[in-house]
Amino acid sequence: MSLAFPWLPGRRRASADPAAFAGFLARQGAYVAQKTVFDYCRVKAGRQERALFADPAFLAALHHCRWQTFHWTMLDMAAMAESWLRPHVPRGAEPALAAALVPLHARALSLAGPPPEEERAAAEAARQALPGHLAALQLAPPQPANRLRLLAEAPLLATLPIHPDRRRGETPAIKGALRFLVVSAQQEMERRFAPGPLAAALLHDRPP
Repeated sequence: MSLAFPWLPGRRRASADPAAFAGFLARQGAYVAQKTVFDYCRVKAGRQERALFADPAFLAALHHCRWQTFHWTMLDMAAMAESWLRPHVPRGAEPALAAALVPLHARALSLAGPPPEEERAAAEAARQALPGHLAALQLAPPQPANRLRLLAEAPLLATLPIHPDRRRGETPAIKGALRFLVVSAQQEMERRFAPGPLAAALLHDRPP
């Protein structure tokens, strides 16, 4: 189902198309994960950036970090969507919204393409964690992106290809960069999509 919602004069109509929303989440998840990882590594490399990014061992570790962060950033994108859409569904329909977001999340992941063989176990673990994560979120009031607990923080910090001794005291800045990009993703979501019609479309399209 594809709906349109009149927004502001002179601006494009906000979308309520679940397929477009899945594509949006896929693009934002990839962007947030990659930019957080790459920007930090480039800053730490400084003048040695060219040499570091030509090192096969570093590139392999960077590739691993990017995938690990992406798997869990996609859960954060789904959680962000759930919190934003929940106030727009009828009372009692909150579990149905969470259930509708699970296949939407799978659709978004399919748009990103399959992970490498060595990353598939982590990808599957993240995918399986989504229903429980959304159910737990629904035990509390919806939270905006600046207050959501970000699941991507732990794998990001665990796999960053910069030795922990070289990033002492920088954890708040790393988390802050991730948070900033997630908040920016929510702002873009609010500009591009109409929450009420989108929530209705998701509930309508949910398989029985």
